[in-house]
Amino acid sequence: MDKPLKWPKAETRIAARLPSLASISKDLAQVPLARRIATLLFIIAAVLLARYSWETPIEVTEPDGSTHYREIPIAADAERALYDVRASYAALATRKVVQEKRILLIPFIPDSQQRTGERSPLDRTTLADALTNLDKMGAKAIGIDILFDQAQNDDPKLVTALQSMTTPVWIGYATNAYNPKDIQVWQQEFLDSFLARIDNPNVRKASIHIESDSDNVLRNWPNQPRDLPPFLPVAMSGRTSAAAYQGSVLYSAPVNNEYDVFASLPIDLFIDPAVAPALAGEVTGRYVLIGGDLPDADQFEYPLTRVTKDTIAGLQVHAAMLTQALDRRMPGRINGPALWVLAIFVVLAGAFTSMVDVRPGALSVLIVGQTLFFGAAPFLFEWRGIDTQGLPAFGWIAGWLLAYMATEATVKAMGSDQRRFAQSALGKYLPPDIAAMIIKDPTKLSLTGERLEIFTLFTDIQGFTSLSHVIPAEKTASILNAYLDGMSAIVLRNGGTIDKFVGDAVVAFWGAPIARDDDGDRALNAVVEMLKFTQGFGGDDPDRAMLGKTRIGLHYGEAIVGNFGGEGRIQYTALGDAMNTAARLEGANKYLKSTALVSDEARARTVTQDIFRPMGRITLSGRSTPIVVWEPAGHTDPAQRAELTRLWRQFEAGDKEALHALEAIAAMYDNDVALSVLANRLRQTGPGGSYLLGEK
Repeated sequence: MDKPLKWPKAETRIAARLPSLASISKDLAQVPLARRIATLLFIIAAVLLARYSWETPIEVTEPDGSTHYREIPIAADAERALYDVRASYAALATRKVVQEKRILLIPFIPDSQQRTGERSPLDRTTLADALTNLDKMGAKAIGIDILFDQAQNDDPKLVTALQSMTTPVWIGYATNAYNPKDIQVWQQEFLDSFLARIDNPNVRKASIHIESDSDNVLRNWPNQPRDLPPFLPVAMSGRTSAAAYQGSVLYSAPVNNEYDVFASLPIDLFIDPAVAPALAGEVTGRYVLIGGDLPDADQFEYPLTRVTKDTIAGLQVHAAMLTQALDRRMPGRINGPALWVLAIFVVLAGAFTSMVDVRPGALSVLIVGQTLFFGAAPFLFEWRGIDTQGLPAFGWIAGWLLAYMATEATVKAMGSDQRRFAQSALGKYLPPDIAAMIIKDPTKLSLTGERLEIFTLFTDIQGFTSLSHVIPAEKTASILNAYLDGMSAIVLRNGGTIDKFVGDAVVAFWGAPIARDDDGDRALNAVVEMLKFTQGFGGDDPDRAMLGKTRIGLHYGEAIVGNFGGEGRIQYTALGDAMNTAARLEGANKYLKSTALVSDEARARTVTQDIFRPMGRITLSGRSTPIVVWEPAGHTDPAQRAELTRLWRQFEAGDKEALHALEAIAAMYDNDVALSVLANRLRQTGPGGSYLLGEK
């Protein structure tokens, strides 16, 4: 029989590379006491960061009496963003559905408001007629996601309809104590008095209180206080076990764009007793949810917004939670003791990695491997059905980095190497003159983050994902690298800072870490150069010529700018609304049929304003405040641009005749689609109006 194999040489090599406790003690004895104490404090801080990056145990009481736990700036936002990505891809990978067959949404839509002439409150005659007809169609239960918080002339008709219902009906309820921003005391008093008029045992009230996070993203089931009626999804499903659940909402994604996750039929289809019965097959045996699906009210971002850019109506949120309750999918979260164990493990891994005596290449593999492991573990947990809200993915990486750097600086005295690493990295994303200034004076590079007014730029290639499936991978990589090299060179040549590449998208900004008086003109010049570069990028190469049109967004606003990651592993970036607005401006080009859009805030800070032509006033997705946008159109006639600007300003001032002149210009240049679309939008919105993206 063969003898077991032994590997003495390999064991000897490994033992030689791993530090022993004796060698560690010897090295630490040579380190000044102050540095040892500082290192210990950093290690403790790393553990705390790896444990509490979502929220600290420090409770804060607001003036209105509500309480919450204090968050670590940036870390909590990063954790939410990472969770949203995990939840989105889990939905796309494991929770895709053709369409949920148990639930039917019957919403009030903008057409309903136009028909009735009532925007708020929603028309109760419509609701009464729909309920009367639905009562004959065999629904399992009906939930009404509407607050009857003020009087209307047709209240008696609605009360009569509710009094006669034989189908179980749950009416939305909220209180000023838990929803002070949505319902005043007098409104609650009216709501109570309205419900008191209904003595039908089939009609009961249910709480419709839902809670979004501080970033207006709706991720969690709400707190369900005992002094409120049962929560609407719990009441309709009958799953009382969900009454205490406060975990994550498990959103699903559609298999394709043909169907939404939930079937939806406008309420207008159910008001005519002669027509409504034809829809009985869509209602029988289903849970019916009635409420608003309006672009200007009750809209939330949710985890999939980071992927799809779409928002979701409160009615759909209730539908998602109702589905979850029906399926009894209430995944638990990793608890406190386990989080402490994981945090300590991560920090020790970072500390000991800095002590391993291996070649730089092997060390790089070890570091990348651990980073990938800690980064991938939360995704695996989420895909395996564990609720990963509260799991500190960003905290793990940040804690690992902090422990790694603190230990390396102390035990191996590698501070100078870290500085050289940082200096060599500067040239990869900063223009040469700024990099030279920072190398000379490192204090000019903020390591902690600061609020700055900057110009933010976002670009994206139309249809690149589809193209990448047509062209071989090697060719795709070659084309994309050449494209990104050219775009990066334009940013750096014009004094901009490259924030990141997101696939084929380029994110850059001007004004940090060092601001110049002409940053606006530099940014605008970069936009113009990018347009020329992308137009000529195809050249004689047929594969490059297949590359879609590049869309660009440029904005000026406030952002948090700094080194997020530590001095030894620089990631100089910007976070905040300015970056989001630039990204949404890029996406708005699709609707406006333009190529580049510059916000009025950015345009006002440029000298060469005569190259712009107006693109009107729009309301970006997820925003409530309109924004004026302009298109850099240096290729068009200067006199035409000046005339368009003059006519648009006159129209905005109330001169509707100016629109006729503008439409005449658009008719003369019928191949200019963006100009024609502008004229159509202005006619729709009227003077001073704003075009809501997504409207037709």
